[in-house]
Amino acid sequence: MVSAISKTKKNLIDVAQQLFAKKGVENTTMNDIAEASQRGRRTLYTYFSSKNDIYKAVIESELNVLYNRLEEVIKRDIPADEKLILLAFTRLNAVKEVVTRNGTLRADFFRDIWQVENVRKEFDRKEIRYLEGIIHDGCNKGIFGTKNVKQTAEILHYAFKGLEVPTIRGAMKLDYNKKEDREVIADILFKGLYSRSEK
Repeated sequence: MVSAISKTKKNLIDVAQQLFAKKGVENTTMNDIAEASQRGRRTLYTYFSSKNDIYKAVIESELNVLYNRLEEVIKRDIPADEKLILLAFTRLNAVKEVVTRNGTLRADFFRDIWQVENVRKEFDRKEIRYLEGIIHDGCNKGIFGTKNVKQTAEILHYAFKGLEVPTIRGAMKLDYNKKEDREVIADILFKGLYSRSEK
């Protein structure tokens, strides 16, 4: 019974996501979602109290795709510095894919950024924990020498987050497969801006 309930809810979220992507959140009604999912309005309101509620569920569903990708990076058995660079590129590509895939929802993503941010809070905390784990591992293995792991993780998280909008809009084109792009990120992360003679 539990799996049938979660399957119905997932189906409603998927249908809403497709409608939001095609028509936009503003132009999609609860009735549209009920009809497109071939479920009654009563079923829809069993799971979601409002369109806003289902919109939040769509964002959460999309963020789960993003964080599943990050978890794949976390599980890899590679040195902490390589893992940090791979995580940075993976998250930027995944965010871009999520937003691009959602068509009209993309405009709503930028217009309702505060709502998206509100839903993201738990995911942001999770990513900071991932970063703390990588940095802690790097410190234990003598790769990193930071004194404040938690603060470093938070700063990196917000720095990566700040690159999202320019990446989505195409103003920043970073490609993990390009050696020079990996080197630029590595230089900023691990060497900073000082010239070697200054150090």
